[in-house]
Amino acid sequence: MAHVFQVLINLFLATGALFLLIKLLSKIFDWGTIRFTQLNASAKRLLLAGIVILIFTWPLLVAGQPYVLRTSIIVLLYIVLALSLNFVLGFAGQLSMGHSAFYGIGAYVTALLTVNMHLSFWLALLISAVVAACFGFILGIPTLRLKGDYLAITTIGFGEIVRLVLVNWTEVTRGPAGIPGIPSPGVFGMVLRSSTAYYYLLLLLAVLTVFISYRLWRSRLGRGLIAVRDDEIAAEAMGINSTNLKVLAFVLGATIAGMAGSFFASFIHYVNPDNFTYMESVVILCMVVLGGVGSIPGVIVGATVLTILPETLRDIATYRYAIYGLLLILMMIIRPQGMISVASLKGGESGAHTGDKRGYQIFRRLSGSKQC
Repeated sequence: MAHVFQVLINLFLATGALFLLIKLLSKIFDWGTIRFTQLNASAKRLLLAGIVILIFTWPLLVAGQPYVLRTSIIVLLYIVLALSLNFVLGFAGQLSMGHSAFYGIGAYVTALLTVNMHLSFWLALLISAVVAACFGFILGIPTLRLKGDYLAITTIGFGEIVRLVLVNWTEVTRGPAGIPGIPSPGVFGMVLRSSTAYYYLLLLLAVLTVFISYRLWRSRLGRGLIAVRDDEIAAEAMGINSTNLKVLAFVLGATIAGMAGSFFASFIHYVNPDNFTYMESVVILCMVVLGGVGSIPGVIVGATVLTILPETLRDIATYRYAIYGLLLILMMIIRPQGMISVASLKGGESGAHTGDKRGYQIFRRLSGSKQC
């Protein structure tokens, strides 16, 4: 009994500390967002140029610290995964909780093609993206009839089916033993084995994902997706084909998640079904929700914070998933718009305050509540 109380006390203290830290970071990001929106154009360009230079020279700055560089690679990987889920959750408003299935499909397709058939990594990457996109299309079809909690349950089932196939189809996937010996990619005959090379490869994929996110957000398709998310009936009344847009969001998110899985398999040189469990989907979901649903900078910050925090607080690693669940509940109640909301990015200080109401409305819609 004493052990149970000790676990509960540790869980309470760790959750409280992390929540206060995220609230503090949120206030800092609110202040930074307001100040950034008040800068003139030249100052904004100068600040963004500094950030870009810092990101591109990061492997040089942490030279001699391989652990920091590998953690940075994992941060980039989760930024790509969180942004890919943001297409489905943030833009289209579809509550998907099986995103790790696409991640796993991409990783396993690359592993099978490069290890068993000795295909080039780049060809395997394209095939992995196409296969993941096909599964995204298959999963997107139920969105025609399901929404809210029912869609979430369907996506959880899809993720578990994929994981069980990976575990039990031992003739192909080698079951729980996984597939080792996945080769590194090569460019012009030079094999890219170093962490620095993987950092720039993942950075390229992250930049591509951010570019696609912004282009989609500002396009006619993106505005259609946001209209469907806010009010599907009103969007259809205005002539928007919600069916096509929701399936498109699933296909796009699955394609990018499959590419992330392909890079993950090549980086780790080993894949196992335990890498793509339901809890992995929950972690990606937490990154999107804590960062800010629909907010591209917020999702990037959320993925960065939730990747670095477990590395810096390894003493509480035992309670990691329980803490994620409690944080998710607390954030949904107290700060549902996330650390950097879309409203604060658009409206500066006033938007930061109205973001509370806006984020709450999005949360209620995602949960399928009729009261919103």
